[in-house]
This record gives sequence, structure tokens and C-alpha cells, in this order.
Amino acid sequence: MSSVTAPKVHDTSTSHLSQRLLQLKDFLLGLQTDSMAAASDHQFPLRHSSSFGFLPPSMSELRLVLLGNSWSERSSVGNLILGQTQTNPEEEPDTCQRVRGQVEEKEVVLINTPDLLHPHISQHKLTQHVGNCVRLSDPGPHVFLLVLQPEDFTEEHRVKLCRILELFSDRSFDQSLVLISTPREESSGSMEQYRQHPPLKDLIRKCRYRHLELKNLELPELLKQLGQIVKENSGEHLSYDVFKDTTITSPDDPPAPTPKETVMVEGKDVGKVTCDLVHYQ
Repeated sequence: MSSVTAPKVHDTSTSHLSQRLLQLKDFLLGLQTDSMAAASDHQFPLRHSSSFGFLPPSMSELRLVLLGNSWSERSSVGNLILGQTQTNPEEEPDTCQRVRGQVEEKEVVLINTPDLLHPHISQHKLTQHVGNCVRLSDPGPHVFLLVLQPEDFTEEHRVKLCRILELFSDRSFDQSLVLISTPREESSGSMEQYRQHPPLKDLIRKCRYRHLELKNLELPELLKQLGQIVKENSGEHLSYDVFKDTTITSPDDPPAPTPKETVMVEGKDVGKVTCDLVHYQ
């Protein structure tokens, strides 16, 4: 007896239900998208909650120390942060300089140093400059800005710069930002080649890979990175006690150059004040 296969019956009710479910799904997705867009529009003005600025509300002052192998580049970075030309990039002094200014309603103190990476600088002179820097950044810096000309940054420079940072504190690398100057002869891919050059690559690694390129660098991006470093270190500066010994000198030492300070009010240079170097016994 041959079996008869019953013809398949198209279940129109099931098909219709599936279509209705798909329509309902699309409708709900549309509602969700509209709701998210409305919430986003509503929250947009609240982004001014970042009106807290690049520093925590509890911080009234940010102290920055500029180090590197180019006075003109360090001065340019300082002028970028303060918004005006307060340091002459062409005239490198033989002493540390301190400049104050207001940035986003916060006091910013910049300490610019002489060329501490100079190949012929003596250990005695180096210690004196570090001592001046210590005094001018009292009670301690929040961030070191390492401004480097990539094609000039050698292994000797790296070793010396690391020793200088260690004179301040073994924590200095945790509070440092590498700023890479634009190469004098720039070509396609040249910056990447310089970043892979062992001296610069190793320094960036020690600084927890924090680095920015100065070419086309805008102030908001730099302030954001500074604020991030401050946040990662809970707003703490390097302890003054850590580098107190660096200013110890003997009675036979020649007098150190007097560090100078430029005070700024509302972006204007209102005069220079000389500061006596304090020697700790």
C-alpha cells in the first residue's frame, strides 16, 4: 500500500506573527535611538562639568619643570602653556628661571633650566642647577616636561637625563612627559624612525609611554595630558624631602648664579624678582 505525503500547508498566521514581531522590534529600536539622542542632547550642556578644568578643584597651583637639550624648544613650550612670549627662546641664561601665570583659572609655575645635558657641564655645576630648581619648585614639582630634539638625543643624553631625574626622585619618571620636537629635516616616516631610536624609545618607556609631538600641538591636548599625569599621581607632587640633599654645598664651592623669577598677572609681565639660593646644612 503506497503512502501518500500530505501537501505542506503554509501557515499564514505564523508568517504574519513573525512579520509583526519584526515590526515591533524595529519600532522599539527606533524608540531607543530617539531616547538616547534626546538624552545626549539634554546632557550636552553638562559637559561644562569639565569646567573643573584640567586640574582637580582642590589644586590651586601646578608646578612644572622644563628639561631637555634645546633652550629654544623649552622656552617655546613654556610660552605655549602661558599663552604669551614670556621667555626669549634666543637668549639662554646660565641659571634657572621661574615664570608664573594663570591658565584656566589655575596658577601655573614654570621652572626653565639651562642646558643640563651639555657634554661639558661639571657635576658640581649640575648639582647647583638642580639645587636651584629644587628651591624654585618648592615644595616640589608635579610634572617634568622633557623637551627633546630627536635627532640630537644620544645615548649619552639619555643616561645624563635619567641621572638628573633620579637626583630629584626615583619617582620622577612616573611624573614625566616626553615632548618630541619637530626634526629639522623632516621627511615621511622620519618621526616614527626617531621614536624607535633606542635612546628615545627607552626614555619613553621609562616615562610609562607618555609622549607628545610638538608639531601642531594644541594647548588643550597638552593640558589634558598634564591633568592626566596629575590624576594618576593623586595630585601629589614629588616630596621635598626626597631631594633635599641635592642643594648641599661645601664652604669652598663658588657662589651659585642667582635664580630669577618673572611674575605674571593676567598674562602680563610685571617685573623680575631675584631669589636667593638656600643652602641646606
